[in-house]
Amino acid sequence: MLSYTDSDGKKKTVKTRKDWEKKRSRILSGMQQAMGRLPDLSAAGPVTAVFSDSLVTDKYTRYSVLLTVAPGETVPAYYYLPSGYSGKKPLPAILALHPTGEAGKGLVDGLSTRPNRAYGKELAERGYAVLAPDFPGYGELKDYDFSSDRYESGSMKGIFNHIRCVDFLVARPEVDPRNIGVIGHSLGGYNAIFVGAFEPRIKVVISSSGWTIFDFYRPWSEEGARRHGGRLGPWAQEVHMPLLRDQYHLDGDLFPFDLHEAVAAIAPRAFFSNSPREDYFSAEGVKVGMESIKEVYKLYGVTEKARAVYPEGGHDFPTEQRTAAYRFLDSELGLSPNDHFIE
Repeated sequence: MLSYTDSDGKKKTVKTRKDWEKKRSRILSGMQQAMGRLPDLSAAGPVTAVFSDSLVTDKYTRYSVLLTVAPGETVPAYYYLPSGYSGKKPLPAILALHPTGEAGKGLVDGLSTRPNRAYGKELAERGYAVLAPDFPGYGELKDYDFSSDRYESGSMKGIFNHIRCVDFLVARPEVDPRNIGVIGHSLGGYNAIFVGAFEPRIKVVISSSGWTIFDFYRPWSEEGARRHGGRLGPWAQEVHMPLLRDQYHLDGDLFPFDLHEAVAAIAPRAFFSNSPREDYFSAEGVKVGMESIKEVYKLYGVTEKARAVYPEGGHDFPTEQRTAAYRFLDSELGLSPNDHFIE
């Protein structure tokens, strides 16, 4: 982690923050080699939003909104505002990225057969403005055609969409643009890392069951590995990074970046990982990765801003770990939770 190849072809050791910025630039470049280039954001224009129906509860109001993030490119989302918001002080905001599932954004609203996925709704109840978009291939984007878009991977399309979601949030008068975080589980967990690496306006990243070092990754089943061409094959699906198969032959030694490097690229901004011990995103790989990630945060004197927890259990985001993550968000984004939120 703490070394890079300079422009003269010589291997350099990272000793200073300036050195790290050079390494960080190479990490972002490597991510784009695996995912395709990030489109020119300066040419995207303002995000436009069309609000449709709303659901009013005693704890929050949830709006359905359609964001136009580029010409011909739309993102359906839920936008939550906590009940009782006076408008006198802007709210910290959360980008809530859903896990894998047909319901898409509905999963973080509680529409899941699995518990522990409703973090979008829960954070609105807690007092945050929350934006929960559909990821391509899920929810209202279930029929998304990856083969005909301008992106080389679903992961890069996600990064672009999510950066544009931040553009939406910072333009909202009720949102404090200095206090924006992102949270996600599984699919949402690694997409939270990816957008956090590229988007400096995101102040804190929460990733649950979202990463491990590639060498430690094991698919959820042997059948899944066979179906996708090998141990790392699931990462090469069109919704993720097909270039890992097409250009790098599913050989982790050839991959142009690793997931702990993507996490380190978030530094010195805050990062929290929920990494269950029996997850297929191996907790052992997270522990190894966190050792080098902490060294990067040490360069900035903020090692406490990089935190990981390793609960018993599998691919899940249980109440205890969600509560810890929410408190981490509160401390970084300056929120005092609503009284009606029960921890």
